[in-house]
Amino acid sequence: MTDAASYNDSAPVQGGSLPLAFGALDVSLQPTSTASDSTVIRTLTLPEDVAPVTLLGARDEVLRAIEKGFTDVDIHVRGTTVTVSGPAARVDTVVVLLSELIDVARTGTPLTADAVERAVGLLETSTRPTEVLTDDILTSHGRTIRPKSLGQKAYTDAIEESTITFGIGPAGTGKTYLAMAKAVDALARKRVSRIILTRPAVEAGENLGFLPGSLTDKIDPYLRPLYDALHDMLEPEALPRLMAAGTIEVAPLAYMRGRTLNDAFVILDEAQNTSPEQMKMFLTRLGFGSRMVVTGDISQVDLPGGRESGLIVVRRILAGVEGISFCELGSADVVRHRLVGRIIEAYARHDAEVAAQDAAARPAGPPGRSGRNSQYRRGSSNRPARPYSERNPHDH
Repeated sequence: MTDAASYNDSAPVQGGSLPLAFGALDVSLQPTSTASDSTVIRTLTLPEDVAPVTLLGARDEVLRAIEKGFTDVDIHVRGTTVTVSGPAARVDTVVVLLSELIDVARTGTPLTADAVERAVGLLETSTRPTEVLTDDILTSHGRTIRPKSLGQKAYTDAIEESTITFGIGPAGTGKTYLAMAKAVDALARKRVSRIILTRPAVEAGENLGFLPGSLTDKIDPYLRPLYDALHDMLEPEALPRLMAAGTIEVAPLAYMRGRTLNDAFVILDEAQNTSPEQMKMFLTRLGFGSRMVVTGDISQVDLPGGRESGLIVVRRILAGVEGISFCELGSADVVRHRLVGRIIEAYARHDAEVAAQDAAARPAGPPGRSGRNSQYRRGSSNRPARPYSERNPHDH
């Protein structure tokens, strides 16, 4: 019996009762006979404060997602009673999953098929979904922002504990959005007095003169993702007021040179498009009472001329330095459409295949001088071939 639900268990156990621990659950299996020695049947009664539709989802989408993930388990629901039968280990997992989903639902977090998939993934890593999916960062416009995966939870914890945090991962993993939420939360709690958001405008080669309009008109399109996140987290009338007062500043990376940023929460977005020199310049702006978050995707480098990304270089230089954390996010942390995660995995496989083919085609002899027919440019004979997704589009 737990505070989440009550259970009746049937299993092929000989003599006495066998206590099993399911995280916060404490279930006793009573001796009985079943058709198969590997099959157990358990009955769960939903608590009164959780409506069945809240747990099962609209049109039973949550129930269908559980059944899809556990095809060898039968789940039947009648009123507030849920019966689970199947292989013992799998039934145990479903019982724990249902208990965790009940706890998540109690916090007001809406349950969806996507939430079930994430909860199952967390259980596979021996992590309680409740500890991750109910870790609120910021509530705005009636919506609560919270991590949705173990990687995101580790990322937000690192931001809380470290002075400089690097969030490295593919598109859609919430790197920038979660950093912005932590920044707005820090400002609201008066831990900092201002927020500074910056990113390189490298898509235009940092040469903005040929673009039409004023300087603000030229820069704004490259900073629009940051504005979009701020609009999600602040009241519509608050953002212009805070920006006019200088409490929130959005500026291109070039504007950071020569400054000392005290008592500020500073976020550098799209850091894969910084040069090593720009990255060093930015990190040395850190002042007293400040915190920095650097985000980027090293598989989408747009630097001209095939230059090495400052984000790749800084990971080699600053690894292990106290007060600095590096957080790697992957396809399992993608919070956009489910296809985005699959697309990222497919590109990763493609890049690995291309790298393997290039390595196999590389001549076996010692790297010689760069001639007209050489496969390597001068000064880069030991450089591995870049994956397709890192190549500059102008190279093709």
